[in-house]
Amino acid sequence: MTVYTHGHDESVLRSHRWRTAENSAAYLLPHLRPGMSLLDVGCGPGTITVDLAARVAPGRVTAVERTDAALDLCRAEAERRGTTNIDFVVADAHALDLPDESFDVVHAHQVLQHLQDPVKALREMRRVCRHGGVVAARDGDYAGFTWFPQLPELDEWLALYQRAARANGGEPDAGRRLLSWARAAGFTEVTATADTWCHASPEERRYWGGMWADRIVRSDIARQLLDAGVALATLNRVSRGWRRWAESDDGWFVVLHGEIVCRA
Repeated sequence: MTVYTHGHDESVLRSHRWRTAENSAAYLLPHLRPGMSLLDVGCGPGTITVDLAARVAPGRVTAVERTDAALDLCRAEAERRGTTNIDFVVADAHALDLPDESFDVVHAHQVLQHLQDPVKALREMRRVCRHGGVVAARDGDYAGFTWFPQLPELDEWLALYQRAARANGGEPDAGRRLLSWARAAGFTEVTATADTWCHASPEERRYWGGMWADRIVRSDIARQLLDAGVALATLNRVSRGWRRWAESDDGWFVVLHGEIVCRA
């Protein structure tokens, strides 16, 4: 069973709710038009999902999560924004309980990195996409993240995160692998690109640094690391390092993402 490394604590949702179609799926937007049907695999709290639903209306979006409780987060966002063209389905990305060739577009944001078999998931995404449709995925590449100042606590954070993600069967450096995974899944027409988030303003540093300072001590990843024998003092030290970074006038952090657009 796939273990979601981040979980759904407030510190995690604070990050996920910041995401929009514009800052997290810009590479996909030129392929969308009104009336399309779209499957959003791993919809999370739904901020991207609801944005995509507005783009394809009066077409419909099907939002997928692995538990009904996780889907409730997306339902709440859709209700808050008055969006009515979204259907909600509990399903496993490795074995989507959906008919063949059901959607014009199949999308997954920051999902494949957490799966034990991302190639199998891409095959499923291809199966449910109509011939000539688009399968799109975007994932971070943690080894490609870069920052300044070069605080040792952030190096330690990266090593701890990669350790936890791989212990759960995921691949935190997924971005660079998307093209190879798509080809292994049978796609022959793939456009691979990259994009970044850059956090450098005081407001962005407070958001990004404060979020990770909280997440490394209060979230599923913290609990997993503690269960694996990492000392609480270590996590607290890393948390303080994130706050030092956020308070630095010179603080700069770039999050690298790989992207793929595949023709089904």
